[in-house]
Amino acid sequence: MYFKFISVHLQPVFGRVKLIFKVTTVDTLSYKTVSANRKTVDKHWVLVDAEGETLGRMASKVAKMLRGKHKPNFTPHVDCGDNVIVINSEKVTMSGNKWEDKIYQRYTGYPGGQRSKTATEVLAKHPERIVEKAIKGMLPKNKLGAELFRNLKVVVGTEHNHEAQKPTLINLKEFK
Repeated sequence: MYFKFISVHLQPVFGRVKLIFKVTTVDTLSYKTVSANRKTVDKHWVLVDAEGETLGRMASKVAKMLRGKHKPNFTPHVDCGDNVIVINSEKVTMSGNKWEDKIYQRYTGYPGGQRSKTATEVLAKHPERIVEKAIKGMLPKNKLGAELFRNLKVVVGTEHNHEAQKPTLINLKEFK
């Protein structure tokens, strides 16, 4: 589809004003926004080292990678993010007194079944859950968020069983 634009210019010529009409045609197909779908999405495997990283800052960057917001063809309703593997989840840091003050609550489903643990207690038993919960809280709260969360693999230590996917190591200090 083509649109024609008419532009009008006034040009002074020897004391008079000359009226110039210019007609330009523009191809509107070049202005179409590209919307990604499952078939056109380019997904990669990414490896993130959480050693020495602040929990919230690292989680927001990983959530952005899972969502695909760093890609030029980001589409809000499509899973266009990367598959992310987080290693060394037990070596993540928190600022202030959050190791003692931050409380993780859950509910068993029975009356009086509310359970709570501090971040130190969770780190001692299941260190990967601290990173998972922080990242999950930054994803959409719908079916798409659940689908995006399945693209996250959090591992204690440096060994993971996704070597066959050849993940590329990302430095979070350079990632924006």
